[in-house]
Amino acid sequence: MVAWRMVGAMVIACGLVGCGNSVDEGAQDTLGTQVAELSSPNGRNLNGRNLNGRNLNGDELGQMLVAVRFAGVERADPGAPSLMRTWLDGSVFRADAQDGSVLSGVDFVGARFVGELGSGDTVALRVDDIQPGSDDVWTYRVSYYSLADNTWKPACQAADGSALNAIPMVGRWDYREGVAGGGAKIEDTQTFTFACEGAAIAKCVRFGYRPWATTTTGHSMAPLHQACTRMVRADFCGNGTSYTVDGNWVNLYDASGVQHDSESWAVEAEWDAEGARCRAPTTRAGAREITCASRSSLPTCGQQQNFLLGTLLMSEVPPAVAQGPL
Repeated sequence: MVAWRMVGAMVIACGLVGCGNSVDEGAQDTLGTQVAELSSPNGRNLNGRNLNGRNLNGDELGQMLVAVRFAGVERADPGAPSLMRTWLDGSVFRADAQDGSVLSGVDFVGARFVGELGSGDTVALRVDDIQPGSDDVWTYRVSYYSLADNTWKPACQAADGSALNAIPMVGRWDYREGVAGGGAKIEDTQTFTFACEGAAIAKCVRFGYRPWATTTTGHSMAPLHQACTRMVRADFCGNGTSYTVDGNWVNLYDASGVQHDSESWAVEAEWDAEGARCRAPTTRAGAREITCASRSSLPTCGQQQNFLLGTLLMSEVPPAVAQGPL
């Protein structure tokens, strides 16, 4: 597998969760490796190696996996009645078959989906295993078919090449970086995303922000989940650019009863689905210049009443002396 140097963040969410890791940089560019590199354990990435692909801006951009179709699902048994309609109930697949039967959950082991590449081409994806969750978060072991090697390979891979599970979520993300719309969630009901464990999209589900669920007050968690993906990657500008570096820590909390403030650290930023509403002078960016202005005129960043003004999440960073190795 072609390796790529990744940079990440460590996040505090109901306790300290270490996420930083890196692997050596490699140099081959093939469709097989591009599709394989969906995942990394680092916080910088939205879904795998810079959100469903090895690079956000590169010559190979057109060969990145950008979405998976609900249409065209094939069952493990080619002789079984075909599926007329497939959908997600949270993170559980369900389908209506041609004979009137209904498929659900582990019935999808062996099912094949059609993945969409940025070029407009497609790639075959297969569900190899399904792990029912103790709550409503199910995970799936997914492979893609490599035309180059004429074999199935893990779609989500750790730095050592081992397979990782994925959490499916309705819709897709814009994997570009440094442009308007970069990192944004696209509400496309015809497609879904296999969010690889360890990267920001799945990580935020693990923090409790399940986009298909609601808060205790009945509000959708989808905006909280998207704000979390911005926060985890330190996407201050809301354009897909990550400003985090490997080894940093961050404390995350909200006013929705999901995550609570567990540390007495300095406020870093306030977040919504579009990025940081405001930020403090000290952030995980370190000495790196953040190229956008603080977009909100909040009088004091980090005040609790700002949750009533549109802020969804707040992040804090420890004193500089407590930061991990950069």
